[in-house]
Amino acid sequence: MTASVQPPNLCVLIPKHELGAIVDRIQQLGYRTIGPHAVDGAIVYGEIDSADDLPQGYLDSQDGGYYRLQRDEQAGMFDFVVGPDSLKNFVFPPSDTVLRADRNNGSWEMTQPEAPSERIAVIGVRSCDLHALAISDRVFLEGPYVDNAYEARRKNLFLVAVNCRRAAATCFCHSMDTGPAVGGGFDLALTELDDSFVVEAGSERGEQLLNDGGWPACPTEVLGQARAQSAALESDMRARTEVATSSGDTHRQRSLDTDDIRNLLMGNLDHERWEEVGHRCLACANCTMVCPTCFCSTVEEVSDLTGDHVTRERSWASCFTAEHSYMSSGTVRKSIGARYRQWLTHKLASWHDQFDTSGCTGCGRCITWCPVAIDLTEEVAAIRG
Repeated sequence: MTASVQPPNLCVLIPKHELGAIVDRIQQLGYRTIGPHAVDGAIVYGEIDSADDLPQGYLDSQDGGYYRLQRDEQAGMFDFVVGPDSLKNFVFPPSDTVLRADRNNGSWEMTQPEAPSERIAVIGVRSCDLHALAISDRVFLEGPYVDNAYEARRKNLFLVAVNCRRAAATCFCHSMDTGPAVGGGFDLALTELDDSFVVEAGSERGEQLLNDGGWPACPTEVLGQARAQSAALESDMRARTEVATSSGDTHRQRSLDTDDIRNLLMGNLDHERWEEVGHRCLACANCTMVCPTCFCSTVEEVSDLTGDHVTRERSWASCFTAEHSYMSSGTVRKSIGARYRQWLTHKLASWHDQFDTSGCTGCGRCITWCPVAIDLTEEVAAIRG
């Protein structure tokens, strides 16, 4: 098996306690380091000063409308799965100033904020989120209209990915071909073993950092072990999917049948299932807020008390709100069922028409963080019949 392993451009093996040296080196290069934290019972991203700030010894349990963290001294440094935060927070922030207007001697001066220049390194990124970032790049960077603020933040992003060793019941990256193994789009990728990390470079910046560290090259057999670990997880996810499907259990391991899914959904716009799920949905917009690829936004003018200084603020919006489809004649999508249909058909169907890709990476966040446990894999299966 190890003979068939294709080595990356640069791969080193480091003891676990030397992960801090990588974090230190990233900081020396001028990056603000962001990593997972255990806060208020969830794994969220926050600033870290050293590798000691990483939440070692935590496992998470996730299901529809359910998330719990638990301590486990046998757990590794990254054995939890994705939390509510994603890379979207750092390239397309929840609120952003896009224009300033200042009144000076009776006339208005319009200025655009300077392009963001802060260099940010995010540690602990999973494969599903790297694929989500690639999808966001299609939205914001390709075509005739480029979002300059997104472009600046994207260029200043250093990504340290992690190959998953566990999958939550809500994960279905294996259905979307987006994981669990990291395939690309990173600067460094970590595979956690019992007492060490296999560290692979995925960019020139990553290679330079590893070269400067002087760590020994990863032996081929250890690299093979790392590859096998990811392959075993994917096989296990597929096996649990098959067992759940044959037994009718939808809560063991999610999966999504993507066969001709665009035509399936667009050909069933009047299916009774839309209104059925609409009766359950709270239109709270949780699913769109935690989704790593949802990009709807709105703008509003915010004035100071004098009325002489106004900023135009862009903030996240959701197709689940009545205001999202408001026009001169009123709200177009009046029912919650119609809004859910808009979200799901855009995410899984018309996204293909716009961007030549699905808008879903199988991270499962929308299932976990839905208060009433609406499950898009279950909804698609019901429509498929």
